[in-house]
Amino acid sequence: MQIDHLTVPVRDYEVGKRFYAEVLEPLGYRVLLDWPDKRRVYLGVPGGPSSIWVVESAFAGSLDFSLAVEDEGEVANLHTAALAAGATSLMEPEDRIDSYATRIADFDGNVIEAVYRDVAIQRAAA
Repeated sequence: MQIDHLTVPVRDYEVGKRFYAEVLEPLGYRVLLDWPDKRRVYLGVPGGPSSIWVVESAFAGSLDFSLAVEDEGEVANLHTAALAAGATSLMEPEDRIDSYATRIADFDGNVIEAVYRDVAIQRAAA
């Protein structure tokens, strides 16, 4: 079973839209649907479903989620893009026991982690 989409609650639709478009761009995400009148934007990888929904909500700042990425470079790229967009770094890109990951917080306090787990498999094979 796969998760179809994830809804990120933000206080300001315009700020959230701009922030997530910039932060997720290094992973290939683009704005696929934009509904300004409904205060929501859907981001995803072109050719795929919209998988991150950014929605103006009273519940802003209540989400903590992790994205599986393809390699260590994508971890670093997301961290760099997030800082450039104004995020707070909660964890610099680093090796952990089972992965290589980074954590950032958006303007509202929602937390995004980018994690590359195949690094543990590579270590075991070495």
